[in-house]
Amino acid sequence: MPDNSMGLIFPTLILFLVVVTLFSFLQRKNVRGPPCIRGWIPWLGASFEFGKAPLEFIEQARIKYGPIFTVFAMGNRMTFVTEEEGIDVFFKSKKLNFELAIQNPICHTASIPKNIFLTLHEKLYIMLKGKLGTLNLYQFTGQLTEELHEQLENLGTRGTMDLNDLIRHVLYPVTVNVLFNKGLFLTNKRKIKEFHHHFQVFDEGFEYGSQVPECLLRNWSKSKKWLLTLFEKNISDIKAYKSAKGNSLTVMQAVLDIVEMETSEQSSKYGLLTLWASLSNAAPIAFWTLGFILSHPDIHKNIMQSISSVFGTAGKDKIKLSEDELKKLLLIKWCILEAVRLRAPGIITRKVMKPVKILNHTVPAGDLLMLSPFWQHRNPKYFPEPELFKPERWKKANLEKHAFLDCFLAFGRGKFQCPGRVFCIWWGSLSQMGNAALNINKEYDTCWATKGPEPSGEVTPPCPLPWQRLDLRSLTIHCFALFKKYAMVYAFGIFKTRNLTSLATV
Repeated sequence: MPDNSMGLIFPTLILFLVVVTLFSFLQRKNVRGPPCIRGWIPWLGASFEFGKAPLEFIEQARIKYGPIFTVFAMGNRMTFVTEEEGIDVFFKSKKLNFELAIQNPICHTASIPKNIFLTLHEKLYIMLKGKLGTLNLYQFTGQLTEELHEQLENLGTRGTMDLNDLIRHVLYPVTVNVLFNKGLFLTNKRKIKEFHHHFQVFDEGFEYGSQVPECLLRNWSKSKKWLLTLFEKNISDIKAYKSAKGNSLTVMQAVLDIVEMETSEQSSKYGLLTLWASLSNAAPIAFWTLGFILSHPDIHKNIMQSISSVFGTAGKDKIKLSEDELKKLLLIKWCILEAVRLRAPGIITRKVMKPVKILNHTVPAGDLLMLSPFWQHRNPKYFPEPELFKPERWKKANLEKHAFLDCFLAFGRGKFQCPGRVFCIWWGSLSQMGNAALNINKEYDTCWATKGPEPSGEVTPPCPLPWQRLDLRSLTIHCFALFKKYAMVYAFGIFKTRNLTSLATV
């Protein structure tokens, strides 16, 4: 009898598996998914084609396959949406998840456990949104202005410098002094040089580090460990620091307060993540804002005239800037936003938690739903002559209420919209004004811009700049333009994209 029972179990089990497999197959067959670009190599899929120039690949796929398509690469299914209905689903559907889409690259890069990240992410986001909101802007006014004065005065009146180096020279110490504490890392030339080297290696290899084992990225891993060690040695000083201008916490102190309520073992890692978020995108956007303005002499002239009309002839005295004065200088805000539009993130992502219908297709659970602000910002329906730098297009935006143009996605939408979007424009304008007031009478020196920072996706945008020898006086006027836009926007999972796996930016 036992033998007969065992004899029936195996055929029944096999029949059950066949039925389940057949049912699953028929169910999948009845669901019409988007066209899929698979490549011919198992697991790798279309990785090589996609990785050569991701943004160009996306645009060519859209032309060939239509407004929604899937790319299989590195074991991941990435479904791209390119039209209004897909964009609406991307930002509003409750079947999608932001945090689960970004946890792997964050945890891999900063070595933060997934459970810690998921526990802290929303708490940190809420804190940053309040810390960088309209009501708290005044807390940063004095210190930022003084830091800008100090760094710009240190440049002197004459000199020749690569534009990228110039921007880093100004941005890095000001950022560290404001967000962490005064003189934390950059105290002498040797330390500054060492810091710049390791941070640049870490930043340039960040996207690879989010995907590839560290053992295969020797230099990147070495720089990451150097930066982590730097934070481990200085965490106590960061927590103990008290600003001479008030009792409010620095951004990093506020971050540590939240992190250490959960664990004290991750402080240096969140310090590294905050540092990267503060610096990695500030320099490229500042570079392109400067580049676009200086390659359009008429715009540059108008900006200088408007500055003079508000502040008069510049002298040696330091000036204090107010929000009321900045409201009179809308062209500067327009230039910032137009530069952000043209150099927007390449790809942003959400995790599909439940099957979601877009157009006539059903995107299955497990996919990464992808959207490209870079290409959306080049849609002539929303941005006429999209490849041109035209700050005047922002006249239509109600910037007093922080309302941007339709289809402008650089700051994201929805629950995790950029917490520093107000800070970006307000402080970007303020910083440019401070630089102008300091340097309007300086002698004409030059700065050679050999090459700009790569855009998201590592492809040249369809609006190359006519590079020439640039006036250092003008460069110092504008070089700090977008410090705050990316200072905290990309913190804790709000990242840029340059290579195979997209990192969420909203």
